[in-house]
Amino acid sequence: MNKNGFGLKTIAIVAALSVIAGLLIAARLDLTNTTTAAGAFWKESSNGKAEAQQPQNGNFVELAKRLSPSVVNISTTQVIKERPHVPFPEFRSPFDEPFDEEFKRFFNEPRREMKRQSLGSGFIINKDGYILTNQHVIENASEIIVTFSENKKEYKAEVKGQDQKLDIALIKITADEQLPVVPLGDSDALQIGEWALAIGNPFGLGGTVTAGIVSQKGRSIGAGPYDNFIQTDASINPGNSGGPLFNVKGEVVGINTAIIAGGQGIGFATPINMVKEILLQLKDKGRVTRGWIGVSVQELNPELAGSFGLKEPNGALISAVSPGEPAETAGLKAGDVIISFDGKPIVDLSDLPRTVAATSPGKSVEVKIIRDGKEKALTIKVGSKADEEAQAATADGEKDKETTPDKLFGMTVGPMTQEMAKKLGVASADGVVVTAVQADSPAGRSGIRRWDIIREIDRKPVKNMKDYGRVASAVEKKETALFLVIRGHSAIYVSVRLKGR
Repeated sequence: MNKNGFGLKTIAIVAALSVIAGLLIAARLDLTNTTTAAGAFWKESSNGKAEAQQPQNGNFVELAKRLSPSVVNISTTQVIKERPHVPFPEFRSPFDEPFDEEFKRFFNEPRREMKRQSLGSGFIINKDGYILTNQHVIENASEIIVTFSENKKEYKAEVKGQDQKLDIALIKITADEQLPVVPLGDSDALQIGEWALAIGNPFGLGGTVTAGIVSQKGRSIGAGPYDNFIQTDASINPGNSGGPLFNVKGEVVGINTAIIAGGQGIGFATPINMVKEILLQLKDKGRVTRGWIGVSVQELNPELAGSFGLKEPNGALISAVSPGEPAETAGLKAGDVIISFDGKPIVDLSDLPRTVAATSPGKSVEVKIIRDGKEKALTIKVGSKADEEAQAATADGEKDKETTPDKLFGMTVGPMTQEMAKKLGVASADGVVVTAVQADSPAGRSGIRRWDIIREIDRKPVKNMKDYGRVASAVEKKETALFLVIRGHSAIYVSVRLKGR
């Protein structure tokens, strides 16, 4: 023992603690830097003034006065090249010379430029002139003009970043005046039934204020993989797109994005918390890189849940794992049900793509799954991938050699060939192809379609007609059979109820 009481063991302990402390400080600094960067770019609160200015009994006068100057009108111009219109004379033979000359002139004359204009809304989030709006408002615009509704000043804007998936764009103006900025609130804290205020430029009527309530949250309207809209009955019309939806504190909680044609009192706004997740990327890179793990997932229903040993249809069912992607590396398999990702519960199918997309590429996270009725935890390193639109595969009406209609399932199947695989847009000829389905049959009622490719029945592989006959006969006495089918570019599970057929 050293006289001073510091031996080698003590030094080693101190060194180890120093390393751990250093890692914690570094992690804290990284989080602090991100938070600081966000805080420097947009304002998060109303600086304590919100509570005193909340409307009483639906009186939004003070709120409207304070917020309206920060909301701008956006007009865009698109230049479209079109051929000039040539009026063709009626009742003239195409072999007549004058007609022939006009026909040639139509195709030989240079296209003339036509200008198309559109209107939208936006709001200022930074004193340097950064404005948020919808991507569809400024898409393909050759010129963007921002107009202030109060003093009618106009400024040309440039696009700094845009994201088609969330329909969000960040534009910027250089102004000769101090710009009014609105704070961004917490859309997760919104309650159904609370007041909401929309300000925008409907039908070109700038500075229009409408009020309503938050009708619902988490709406999916088929706009994309990250649907999670706030529904409101505050009046939203064409021209409101890109404008803010405020809470009673005067904080932006959503960006008004969509309406239902012909509907009244039904408008949809993108939650501002989803926008915050990509805002710094739009500013710094002009585009968004999202997390990616490489799985195809589908929604669970009670029958599928029972087939996978689940009491409730909660989670996201993996129907396919892309080779070489993070999910395969982590050990995820088709048939696994993801119930948690990075500590966040996955209750509905839509929860998973949003959660993965919001995770930083390169981050290692814990994924909890249900496999064969048992919970299991895996660690996955999130990757990144450019957004791609799935393309549906189609097949012509040609038929291969068929079996006789299957009395058990009520469908006809045939062997897969390389030619058939090519027509159906798949790489492998494994499986059997459904060539006909009786509507009032177990397969028809369960959603099996013509040109589906069957790859598994009850988790048993089906590579050819022999496998199909053997595996299909094994489930004859069961109540349900679980099919894995390839449909277009997607793999999905289908639970086929056999009893009561």
